[in-house]
Amino acid sequence: MSIQRTQRAALFAALISVFCISANGQASEHEPPRIEPRNDQFATAHADQYHSWKATEESADIEDALAEYPNMVILWAGYGFSKDYNKARGHYYAITDVRQTLRTGSPTDANSGPMPMACWSCKSPDVARLIDERGEDGYFEGKWARLGSEVVNPIGCSDCHSTGSDDFANGKPALALTKPYVERAMTTIGKPFEQQSRFDQQAQVCGQCHVEYYFSGPNKAVKFPWDKGTTVDDMEAYYDEIGFKDWTHGVSKAPMLKAQHPGYETWRAGIHGQNNVTCIDCHMPKVQNADGKVYTDHKIGNPFDRFEDTCAQCHTQDKATMKGIVASRKASVNDMKLRTEKQIVAAHFEAKAAWDAGATEAEMQPILMDIRHAQWRWDYAIASHGIHMHAPEVALRTLGTALDKATDARTKVVRLLATKGITEPVALPDISTKAKAQQALGMDMEKMRREKDNFLSTVVPEWDEQAKVREAGY
Repeated sequence: MSIQRTQRAALFAALISVFCISANGQASEHEPPRIEPRNDQFATAHADQYHSWKATEESADIEDALAEYPNMVILWAGYGFSKDYNKARGHYYAITDVRQTLRTGSPTDANSGPMPMACWSCKSPDVARLIDERGEDGYFEGKWARLGSEVVNPIGCSDCHSTGSDDFANGKPALALTKPYVERAMTTIGKPFEQQSRFDQQAQVCGQCHVEYYFSGPNKAVKFPWDKGTTVDDMEAYYDEIGFKDWTHGVSKAPMLKAQHPGYETWRAGIHGQNNVTCIDCHMPKVQNADGKVYTDHKIGNPFDRFEDTCAQCHTQDKATMKGIVASRKASVNDMKLRTEKQIVAAHFEAKAAWDAGATEAEMQPILMDIRHAQWRWDYAIASHGIHMHAPEVALRTLGTALDKATDARTKVVRLLATKGITEPVALPDISTKAKAQQALGMDMEKMRREKDNFLSTVVPEWDEQAKVREAGY
C-alpha cells in the first residue's frame, strides 16, 4: 500500500463517524469518497488555486488538427484518430472532449462502443477514486461506457495531490502519484516517487498523463513502455520485442504504433529536464494574489502568457527575442514533420499496390516494419506537446530517422513492385482536405456524427443525472 493510500485510510477511519453517521446514530446510506473527485470542494480552502484551475475553461475554441493536416487521416487509417483529432484544450474540458470525440464512438449500453475503460484514465480524479474503491482490475475491465456515470469530474485537484492527507488539509499541497500503474512505471526507471526531490515530483505528477502508454493484458490496463528506457529507440525496441501493435493500418496493412503524448519523456531528454527546470516552472509559476500571497497558478498554458514569472526567471533575453527563438524552432520541426509524413503517406499507398499486385507476407514484412518504425518516430515527435521548446534537438533527430526509414520503405516497395511488373509511380488519391482524405478511405462521417449526436443527447444526460444522485450522498 502506498504512503498516500495509508494516509487516506487513516484519515477516513478517523472521519467516518463524523460524516457517515446520521442524526439517529445509524450509518447513512452513502459514505464520503476516500478520494474527493469534485474540484469545487476545494474552492474555499484553496481559492487561488481553484479559480486559476477553473480559468482553463477559457481555452474554449476547438482546433481541428485533421483539417489543418489532412495527411494525418491517411496515416491513421483504420484507427480512431482518422475520425477525429482536435488540439488539446484546458483541463476543464477533459470530460467534455473525451465524450464528444468520434474516437470514443457512440455506445448505447455498458458493453458497446470501440474503446476500453482505460480511455478515461487521464481524464478525471474519479479514476483514482474508482481504483481505490474497486482495485485496478475492477476499474479497467470492460468497455469505456461501463462506468460513464462514475467518471464525470474533469482533471483536477485529486489527480496530482493527496487530498486526504493531513498536509493538504493544513494548506500544504502534498503532491502524489494517484494511480498505481504510474508508481510502477516510475520505479521501473529508477525514480520511485517517495525518494525523489520536489523538482522530480513536480514533473512526475504531470508525467502521470503526459506520457507514452499502451493498453495491455485482457483488461486493456494502462502500462508505460519503459522497461528498456524512455527514449524513442528504447520504446520501439520494447514494443517490437513483445510484438505489440495498436492497430493494423487500413491501407498498407502495417502493424502500427500510435504515440500518445510523450511530453515527460521528451522533457527528460531536453535541456530543461537536464537542468531540473520542470513543467511547473514554465506552465504553473508561483504568482501573487491581490493580497500579496504567493500561490501556484493552475491556469496551465503558454509560458509566454506569464513571461516575467516563467521564462524571465532564467533567461536574460526579452520576450520578443524568446518568442522569435521558439517560433524558429517550431517552424523547423514543423517543416521536417511535413516532409516526413508526405513520404510515409506515399509508402502506405505503395504498400497497398504491392499487396494488390500479389506480394507475399514474407516479401512485405521488411517494408511494413520500416513503415511501422517511420510512423512511430514521426508520431512520437509530433504527439509530444511543445517538443519544439522542450527538446527541439530530440524532435529533429527523431523526425530525421523517421524520414530515413520512410525512404527505406519506399525504396524496398518500389523494387518489389518492379518484380511484379509495375514500374510506373503509384497514383495517390486526392487527400488535399480532411473530407477528401476520409472519403478516400470510405469513411461514412455523416453516420458517425449522427450516432454521436444521439449518444450525447440521450446517454450522456443519463450519466450526468446518475452522477448527480450519487454525489449528493457524499
